[in-house]
Amino acid sequence: MALTDLPIEQLRSYRPEVVEPDDFDEFWRRTLNEARAIGGVVDIVEASTPIRELIVEDLTFPGYGGEPIRAWITRPRTEGRLPAVVEYIGYNGGRGVAGERLQWAAAGYVHVLMDTRGQGSGWGTGGDTADPHGSEGAVPGFMTRGISAPETYYYRRVFTDAVRLIDAVREFEFVDPARVSITGASQGGGIALAAAALVPGLSGVMPDVPFLCHFSRSVQMTPDQPFMEITRYLAVHRDQDERVFRTLSYFDGVNFARRVHVPALFSVALMDGIVLPSSVFAAYNHLGVEDRAIEVYTYNGHEGGQTHQWVRQAEWLATRVAP
Repeated sequence: MALTDLPIEQLRSYRPEVVEPDDFDEFWRRTLNEARAIGGVVDIVEASTPIRELIVEDLTFPGYGGEPIRAWITRPRTEGRLPAVVEYIGYNGGRGVAGERLQWAAAGYVHVLMDTRGQGSGWGTGGDTADPHGSEGAVPGFMTRGISAPETYYYRRVFTDAVRLIDAVREFEFVDPARVSITGASQGGGIALAAAALVPGLSGVMPDVPFLCHFSRSVQMTPDQPFMEITRYLAVHRDQDERVFRTLSYFDGVNFARRVHVPALFSVALMDGIVLPSSVFAAYNHLGVEDRAIEVYTYNGHEGGQTHQWVRQAEWLATRVAP
């Protein structure tokens, strides 16, 4: 591997202007109001798992359009309300099997891992949530589904699911609603960044090598998938670039970062060919909060810091939300 982007000195001050639609806030206010108005049932049942020292539960909650979204809850066997960490998953991964991720619960948190609608068949141990919406012609994958308009774009549904999960978690009798934090790696980091902008009062956001940022640069410069799905789409739909980038402006992590006002811990890998370091710094440098930090992994690709980064997150979060 080699460095994939600008020198670190330039990255630390990289703060590009990204197109922001005039109705960005109204679009998301309307989207979330509609989803909340539909409502739906939250259901928690005991999961089938050999794990006995932690409680593992199967959660179904209403997401976009009131549609059922699956998640795992893993939590300590203790009384009282605990701080929670909501986690979102990387591109085309699923929530996996019950009890697959134990670290946050072992550290004293209620851990809630959201399935990503329609995904879960690219790596890992699978997903359980359908996306019942169709799409016009699209490149294989998820990046161009419904991309001709923000109202139909795939990530409108995913980001809404993420917000509605936080709504549900805050109502759990075993969660302290004032101590809810969110995290995720790659796509999960991009989802977390959006949710942190759309949900007030979170304790912190921890995007790890976050995807879905600075679309204009990422689509043109990223050498690997999945940004290249959009490149391939535009190579065929040669006259649609203005419409496509207008849609993407409603989902750009830079525009969400401007609206993040909670403590934030990012990570970035300088040999990353899937998420360009400049796209991560573009979002990080636009954060609307002083309490922020970024871990830099110079010699890593998209795997980033892996468990090293989780340890850093746990240390960082413990100073803000004592488990």
